[in-house]
Amino acid sequence: MTTPTDSAAFNMADVRRKRATDRRAVAVGELRAGPIAFKALIERTLPKGDAFAMAEIAGLQAAKNASQLLPLCHPLSIEYAGVLCVPVAERLAIRVYCEVALTARTGVEMEALAGATAARLSLYDLTKPVEPALSIGAVRLLFKEGGKSALWIHPDGMSEGERARYAPRAAMSLAGERVTVITVSDRAAAGLYEDQSGVMLEHALCSMGATVQRRLLPDGIDRLAAALLEESECGTCLVLCTGGTGFGPRDLTPEALASVATRQVPGLSELFRSASSAHTPLAWLSRASSALVGDSTLVVCLPGSPKAVSQGMDILGPLLPHAVAMMRGESHG
Repeated sequence: MTTPTDSAAFNMADVRRKRATDRRAVAVGELRAGPIAFKALIERTLPKGDAFAMAEIAGLQAAKNASQLLPLCHPLSIEYAGVLCVPVAERLAIRVYCEVALTARTGVEMEALAGATAARLSLYDLTKPVEPALSIGAVRLLFKEGGKSALWIHPDGMSEGERARYAPRAAMSLAGERVTVITVSDRAAAGLYEDQSGVMLEHALCSMGATVQRRLLPDGIDRLAAALLEESECGTCLVLCTGGTGFGPRDLTPEALASVATRQVPGLSELFRSASSAHTPLAWLSRASSALVGDSTLVVCLPGSPKAVSQGMDILGPLLPHAVAMMRGESHG
């Protein structure tokens, strides 16, 4: 027996368990005109009226109503939308941008693309009485921000002017930093199962430019406490632990950290629990912790499951470079 969901031809993406993050997307496309139409456009002398002003209105309307045009597009409460028409004299073209932003569980690429498309159609509509030999070029995403992918820029790139105008946020970087990943698990240390969480943390940190070493320790206080002191003495700026944060009798990672901590950093673990609760209410049972060891080593202790580690890096990863800069008294804007 099949359920209605099993037999459905289409389904909207299920974003109920995703975490709301700041999202932004910018789309771009062009309308090509002949010399007569281009002159009328930029001088705003078209018989129907100011094409640029009308294109901006049309683009804003389309961005706000993308879900009505596209059946599987989520209805979103857009917090900002803007349309910009830029004449490009050397190509007798109008380059149209649509920027859309909000905080949500899903992105706004389709809203930006809908806005740029509608704006160009509006330009076409107002310009065709003067010169019908117009063409609408391909529309593409210029870049998008937010979610797990952080910053994505189209392979065709951006001009310096576009970068200056929209200032895409660079991905957080730990380039040149020495980072240690410590997996705390009796069974993993005994070789009874593969350390997937440690591997996942290593890959995530390497993608941020860090130089990563991994260590594997059994549960308990003494071995981990000694390892954390050793990392601090060696000048390691960041240590990420995975495992030992549950309720089991050997889950003592937070106690090991507390025994050598010089200052607590409760905000990181509070943020982890709060944001993770969007995925599962069991997040509130986590004893994830964070603190400074010495003056310049930040230790963050995450749960042991690969899923929790993935969510943890998604939540805390963007803050880690700022935390390292703060420890060193550097500008962290």
